[in-house]
Amino acid sequence: MLLSVYSMVAAVILLRFIIQERFSFSDTIVRFLRDRFHLSENLAITITHLLFIRNIETITLIVIFILLIILLKFSVSRFTKYFDEVIGGVDKLSEESDNEITLSPELDFMEYKLNQIKSNLEKQRKAALDAEKRKNDLVVYLAHDIKTPLTSIIGYLSLLDEAPDMPAEQKAKYVGITLEKAYRLEQLINEFFEITRFNLQTIVLNKEKINLLFMLQQMADEFYPMLVPQGKQISVNVPEGLTLWGDADKLARVFNNILKNAIAYSYENSIIDISARQEDKNIVITFTNKGNPIPQAKLETIFEKFYRLDSARSTNTGGAGLGLAIAKEIVNAHDGTISVESNTECTTFTVKLPL
Repeated sequence: MLLSVYSMVAAVILLRFIIQERFSFSDTIVRFLRDRFHLSENLAITITHLLFIRNIETITLIVIFILLIILLKFSVSRFTKYFDEVIGGVDKLSEESDNEITLSPELDFMEYKLNQIKSNLEKQRKAALDAEKRKNDLVVYLAHDIKTPLTSIIGYLSLLDEAPDMPAEQKAKYVGITLEKAYRLEQLINEFFEITRFNLQTIVLNKEKINLLFMLQQMADEFYPMLVPQGKQISVNVPEGLTLWGDADKLARVFNNILKNAIAYSYENSIIDISARQEDKNIVITFTNKGNPIPQAKLETIFEKFYRLDSARSTNTGGAGLGLAIAKEIVNAHDGTISVESNTECTTFTVKLPL
């Protein structure tokens, strides 16, 4: 655009210079009138003087105006072309294609931005499709899993109903199995609620002062019935008086989800360590268990929605794959971070929260 303006100014100055050279310019016009229309020398000079020499300023302005119109038309057409290219590039953002958006060299910056947006949109679209697929798969799996304990419950209750004189020992066995299946059915139904509620729920924090030692010790006691059959133990190493500011109910859910994961994937007869310490203006809580290491490639995806570490889907330990994803959402809402490290010796989940 600036180059065009400079070119027009140079052309006008040159034209003005040529027009101001009256002698050569007027002589050319006189010769043209005399030779073309066979006029006398004096008449040709008079016409040249009246029409051109006396109106040189007007002629210059007319020439400038004409050049401005030409330049404006050229500039508008050029900008219209650029706008059309940009609009076409924006339209391609919605296309499901790996082809990059290409614009004129003058629009390199816009081309880069549009391709960056297209790449981000494509990643988000693929992530959404992947999450939806995993969610649908989990709904199918959970529906199948619900049918299994429900069938067992109906079967054992039918046996109890058909044989009222069943021996007490056998009856107690059937009741115990039925109760176990009922608990499993309750767990699966709760997971269905988690799936439907996860994306609809906005996290609202009700912060208060939390005694960390008391919270974690109480949580360890609640898991005692799960630990005994496998010979596992929980060791809580938290300084007395260590407190933090947060939503107690929601942070309890975070620690509960991490602890359940540690218990599910730790070796039998092992100790799960829960430790906490203050680092500057943060509280760092770690959960360490000894078990099979998490593959390095899966460490980044373990906090994704509907991700399950056990691809074999153990119906006894497997959940909906929401526990750690929800934990991350809650920690983020507290302006904290959650991470995991794993090697052949142990797996450690680390939660860092501001005081």
